[in-house]
Amino acid sequence: MDTAPLLWNRVVSWTGIFTNVISDRALKFPSALWTNLHQLFGIKLSFSAAYHPQTDGLAERMIQTLEDMVSRLFAYGIELKDCDGFTHYWCTLLPALELEYKTSIHASTNQTPPILEKGCDPRLPQDSLRKELFKMHPTASSCKEMLEKAGNHAVRCFKDSFSYSKDKWDKSHATPEFKARELVIVFSTNFNNIKRCKKIKDSFAGPFVMKALYGENFVEVELSEDLSNKQPTFPVTSIKSYKCGNAEKFPLRNKYPQNIPPVESSIMKKMNKGLKERKLQTK
Repeated sequence: MDTAPLLWNRVVSWTGIFTNVISDRALKFPSALWTNLHQLFGIKLSFSAAYHPQTDGLAERMIQTLEDMVSRLFAYGIELKDCDGFTHYWCTLLPALELEYKTSIHASTNQTPPILEKGCDPRLPQDSLRKELFKMHPTASSCKEMLEKAGNHAVRCFKDSFSYSKDKWDKSHATPEFKARELVIVFSTNFNNIKRCKKIKDSFAGPFVMKALYGENFVEVELSEDLSNKQPTFPVTSIKSYKCGNAEKFPLRNKYPQNIPPVESSIMKKMNKGLKERKLQTK
């Protein structure tokens, strides 16, 4: 019951009743009380699944960017002293860093957060400062200088953090060139229901027909019946294009099926006996 007052006081009072709620599968959200309350108001509940393109990695990506920005501000921080001798350290300049992050255009939405939330950008200090004043109080002048330096330093930290993350991603990831209805294979580590020894299990499963491509990072495939209980959406890092075998270079590859010889019953008895003895020793 702690989530309902928070949702009412901080979200519903600001935005009103919403039509759809995207959340994870925590114990509170799939409960019968939570589900019935949303059904009463006509709200649709959308729970996240594995590799869901709408929810996976959003919070983690934001936290990673903020950590990189704060670390750069701390490592290459600036110290300002006003006319009264008061020193502004990096921790007192965190609001300037927060303001720069909130008013910057994000690559995932191509908009700033205030535009998506309120419909307009806030007025920034550098846009509101008057330059035609000739007489200024010394304290006001030092405050103006501190705001300008803090804002410029926050902009540099944000740009350096963004460029570092982008260069690091581009070095190890290439832009996928998949097309609809193309045959692809998926890493077998995404399927836990394939009952086979890890040493002899195939590295990839498939081929599967690609159903849709969500942006540049997620792919939906048509799984077979034995794997139909798995979420069909996967990241592009787990997908590879399927290439048919060359019958001219390898004529005997598909001609003879692979037959695994059965294990003798005496050997199986010895293996089971050894496993039982190990279990008894560990207990």
